[in-house]
Amino acid sequence: MELQEVKQSETHLDNDSYFVKDKSVMTSALDVLTALSSSKRVVLMAKGDLIPNAVAVANIVTENMLKGNSRIEDIKLDSVITEEDGQMISNIEIVLLKN
Repeated sequence: MELQEVKQSETHLDNDSYFVKDKSVMTSALDVLTALSSSKRVVLMAKGDLIPNAVAVANIVTENMLKGNSRIEDIKLDSVITEEDGQMISNIEIVLLKN
């Protein structure tokens, strides 16, 4: 995934996508729970230092809030090297399904 694609994915999210931002994990978990109430599928997306937050949100939703009524369907990991400074940035997508 190129850097331009990463930037586009942040601004052109699908209806079932949730980009994890730097805010409280519980607030993000509630946002995802709300999204799952209207859609049976949500894709959590995060990059860099926010990846642990996305994992925590996925665990909170599937193990605590919707225990037995949701599951993690898929996890995708990748890394890109930025053109500006050559740093590597990791990305994660976690697909959550509500039963």
